[in-house]
Amino acid sequence: MRRAYAHEAVLVMPPDADTRAPGAAITVALCGHWKHTPPCPLAAHHTRAERAGDRVLVRTLFATEPANEQVVRDRIDQALAGGRLQGPGTVVTRWRLHSSRPSETTAEEASHAERLTES
Repeated sequence: MRRAYAHEAVLVMPPDADTRAPGAAITVALCGHWKHTPPCPLAAHHTRAERAGDRVLVRTLFATEPANEQVVRDRIDQALAGGRLQGPGTVVTRWRLHSSRPSETTAEEASHAERLTES
């Protein structure tokens, strides 16, 4: 049975960098491409990014079987440690991973986390 988990990271990104790119990199790591047909093969997930100056907090909610939790976390870390994503065309977004860690799902995320476990 799937469980919901959270993972958060802090990135350093230039002010004009697209904050959606790290989430797309995570989707590529988990699903093979940022555009794919549902369901996500390893872990249903949702990533959001919030900028504060040159720092960007990236928070990923995901749902997977407990045996796959570490695999998913490792893929998230690898995607973010890579520090770049080539988007459509020749656009390349770069960042530097400052920190990354497991996190608990919050009360505000409970209903979203539940939907992820059901997908």
